[in-house]
Amino acid sequence: MSYPVIKGAGYVLVHTPDMIIHNGTTQTSERIMNPESEYLKAVPNNIRSYEEVVSYPPNQTYIGGITPEELNANYEMPWAGKSVEGAERFAKYGEIMPQAEFIGLMQASDAFDLVKLESAFAAEAKAQLEAHPLVTEYITSKIKEGEELSVIEDLIANHHAEALYHDGKVVGCVKRAHEIDVNLNAHVIFENLVVKASGILSMLNLIAKNNIDATEIEYVIECSEEACGDMNQRGGGNFAKAIAEATGCINATGSDTRGFCAAPTHALIEAAALVKSGVYKNVAIVAGGASAKLGMNGKDHLKKELPILEDVLGGFAVLVSENDGVNPILRTDLVGRHTVATGSSPQAVITSLITAPLDKGNLKITDIDKYSVEMQNPDITKPAGAGDVPAANYKMIAALGVKRGELQKADVATFGSKHGLPGWAPTQGHIPSGVPYIGFCRDAMLNDEIKRAMIVGKGSLFLGRMTNLFDGVSIVIEKNDGKVGADQGVSEEEVKKLVAEAMRDFASHLLGN
Repeated sequence: MSYPVIKGAGYVLVHTPDMIIHNGTTQTSERIMNPESEYLKAVPNNIRSYEEVVSYPPNQTYIGGITPEELNANYEMPWAGKSVEGAERFAKYGEIMPQAEFIGLMQASDAFDLVKLESAFAAEAKAQLEAHPLVTEYITSKIKEGEELSVIEDLIANHHAEALYHDGKVVGCVKRAHEIDVNLNAHVIFENLVVKASGILSMLNLIAKNNIDATEIEYVIECSEEACGDMNQRGGGNFAKAIAEATGCINATGSDTRGFCAAPTHALIEAAALVKSGVYKNVAIVAGGASAKLGMNGKDHLKKELPILEDVLGGFAVLVSENDGVNPILRTDLVGRHTVATGSSPQAVITSLITAPLDKGNLKITDIDKYSVEMQNPDITKPAGAGDVPAANYKMIAALGVKRGELQKADVATFGSKHGLPGWAPTQGHIPSGVPYIGFCRDAMLNDEIKRAMIVGKGSLFLGRMTNLFDGVSIVIEKNDGKVGADQGVSEEEVKKLVAEAMRDFASHLLGN
């Protein structure tokens, strides 16, 4: 069986200090409910600088500046206030973009003349993007000369436009795309352009960091949490094809996959299935960031005398391709899924996502070198009362290992350090869910450091008020054994099983004679 491979990954963050204040739902909700609140007054004075964001250890881990192992070994928690010496904007897997450039990229992503920028700011943003090593002339040519500030202020005051801020000042706006359609109002268009622009940046980094020919990508799956459409089809899409258009994927089509936090792992499995079936040779999955989640736990952070730690948008892109005998394979036969009948107890969830796929391959829990679960940054979640999310997942996996007789009780305390990872991803919903490790996983397998890993995505479907169900899927990634073709991917356990069956058949034949 010839399995598809992971050909490369790209990861980006975007520092958006003004968007925290004006677009994060915690802050916008507070402004409606309690406009004179002390929290709102305190927010502007508790936002980190771009330099602090770039040097923040979890952020450097996300873009590949340091490894998860280095984060764990060299930086004592809490990480807030600590810096990676010599940290830079660009790293192995991606980059951390500043806000001004990103606003320019939002206008470059706008196909319907809905983003208006003030003249001087537009010129500044365009100049910065033109100096960007990955942004193409096709993209920068979309940035317009700009408008007088008075024109922009009139659109905001009298025509329902959403303001764009930089350094506390209005520098532009996003116009509504329809007079009465709530799905095309300025706020929704703003959020969708944030997704598209950060998705474009993710795809550009995937292509450049892995020497990928964009014209060979045949299908794109976008798996963020927003939905674009109009009053007749509010989630009709298609972010995927829009991102493909902007990044030179001229031979690609695509579609959007939605599943709350679990969507990226759903998309990874879908991409693997499309390639394994032979429908497409190269499938990219990509996701942009969620402006709504900026400063989501800000109140708890300020209570603990921390800065606003949810100050970045996140994005990623991964390419899944035909087996090349080199890159790690996606074991499409070892997929876990939380079904309708699974239930929501921790044991049932872990059984469906972890041990069920392992049992298919006659594998033990300890046969997986690294589990990438919900890689939430505990710096963010612990002050908010959610604890260390990855650590809690590893304890549950280890406890099930004890129940199965594959671990001793004493192993539970060390399981996380041996088979787990520290959480380093921003709380952007879908962004932490399993996929932040894919780049590191690929490198570790190419360097013969690990043999197997499992990517686990979970989602809270009840947030959509359509069902109370939980959701989750998982897939095993394995080091490539170099065999390409029908015999590739047969594990040692499968060989033993085949030999045992052959011996039983032979013995039965002898006894029959």
